Amino acid sequence: MVKIRERIQTIGAFLIATSCILLPALTIAAEDSVTLSTAELRDKIRGAWAAQTIGVTYGFPVEFRFNSRRVPDDHEIPWYDGYLLETFTERPGAYDDIYMDLSFVQVYEDEGFDAPAQSFANAFANAEYSLWFANQVARYNILNGLTPPESGHWRNNPAADDIDFQIEADFAGLMAPGMVNSAIEVSDKIGHIMNYGDGWYGGVFIAAMYSLAFIEDDIETIVDRAIDVIPEESDFHKVIDHVIALHDENPDDWKFAWDGINREWAHTDLGPRGLMNPFNIDAKINAAWVVLGLLYGDGDFGRTMEIATRAGDDADCNPASAAGILGTIYGYDAIPEFWKQGLSDVEGLDFAYTTISLNEAYDMSYRHALQMIRREGGLVSESSVTIPVQTPEVVPFEDSFENHYANENIQLGSGEGRGRTFVEMGESYTFEFDGIGFALMGAAQAGGDEDHVFTAELRVDGELVETAQWPTNFVTRRFYLFWQYDLPDGDHVVEVRLLNPTENARVMLDGITVYGAEPITAD
Repeated sequence: MVKIRERIQTIGAFLIATSCILLPALTIAAEDSVTLSTAELRDKIRGAWAAQTIGVTYGFPVEFRFNSRRVPDDHEIPWYDGYLLETFTERPGAYDDIYMDLSFVQVYEDEGFDAPAQSFANAFANAEYSLWFANQVARYNILNGLTPPESGHWRNNPAADDIDFQIEADFAGLMAPGMVNSAIEVSDKIGHIMNYGDGWYGGVFIAAMYSLAFIEDDIETIVDRAIDVIPEESDFHKVIDHVIALHDENPDDWKFAWDGINREWAHTDLGPRGLMNPFNIDAKINAAWVVLGLLYGDGDFGRTMEIATRAGDDADCNPASAAGILGTIYGYDAIPEFWKQGLSDVEGLDFAYTTISLNEAYDMSYRHALQMIRREGGLVSESSVTIPVQTPEVVPFEDSFENHYANENIQLGSGEGRGRTFVEMGESYTFEFDGIGFALMGAAQAGGDEDHVFTAELRVDGELVETAQWPTNFVTRRFYLFWQYDLPDGDHVVEVRLLNPTENARVMLDGITVYGAEPITAD
């Protein structure tokens, strides 16, 4: 294994003007500590936030445009001076994973390191920005009285394995440089608000890589050490191990590895939207694309982002994570100027739905890192910090959808992607299925300017199971209408009834996913 710094020095300082980077030296003070200058620490934190912003901007045009397939080589992904400012001002929703990060950073700023999980839950649940998947299910849960960690558990949150915390965990690693267990502690408190199992592991893994990137400059080592904190029996650990093995087998062809991962893992998403569907927002396969970019990018900033983007699926968040980790290794000053063009135009602008700019994020995370170093017994002076490096500990095993398997995906709507149309529900809707669980997908929609909150009953086999509120307001909506797991294996009848129908709003149904007690076997 060759250090990136040594490899670059061996092959020459500049291979490509826009992508080659020299790494700052790390000073090892002792076996269990690392000393950095305060200037280096600040530069790394600044590089992480800047690179994450660059990565998400770069990949945004192809986000979920290529599901379970690669972005073709001839599909142009733009980058030019002014593009950052254009995206920042005209498409502010592109930065949803960053302003979610910043919601949590702000709580640490306001309430300190002992802020309870409920404070972080309240911060994003009551924010004005739109959310999807595990975040939105958790928001609904919190607004309706379910507290963390129950708000993220898979029985209460069918999107528990989705990518949500994985794309929001950057801050946890940045505030715990070299202190992986501290980053995990932060991830435990916040990540379980919206995720569980592989979904939570995604955030732990990303946070661990960020934390390690302060004290390691070899990407393979960072990946290896970070995945070691995830239980080996988890699918998340297995898919990352698979990427590593494929890279070892063929380190020159990222598409070879992509084919192997896609063939083995693309069908394993058990979230309702991804079950038996090319659409894949599952944390583990998107984390695989992050690692694909890091390993095959081989330290090249531009190539890393391009591979993580062209791998498809959540193609803006994945390059953001990969670029952010490289930005932490290299620091702000070493990010190639080609990729920083236009960055100064946006650094002073607040991200949508926040009062925080990139410049302020740099400062806040730097202050939090100093606090964490002191808190964990390290030393902070005006010119340097000595980080008490922690030996990473394996987190507990969690398994979402335990003993539940994909059985059937019943399409009620028609069409594909953003052009898909749903079916309008009457005052009641009944369906039958054979299995142990189901999820009903759809949306409550207002017919005009006035919002309406439907009250709906769920009966399974004639018994009332749940009464739920379905707001038409997009911010407070219930992302999945109804779901039930752990039912007796066999035939079931499900009835959904609206208790307060109105002519001014409607419920649109999209589909039903069915879970069985055994995997489907090929005939």
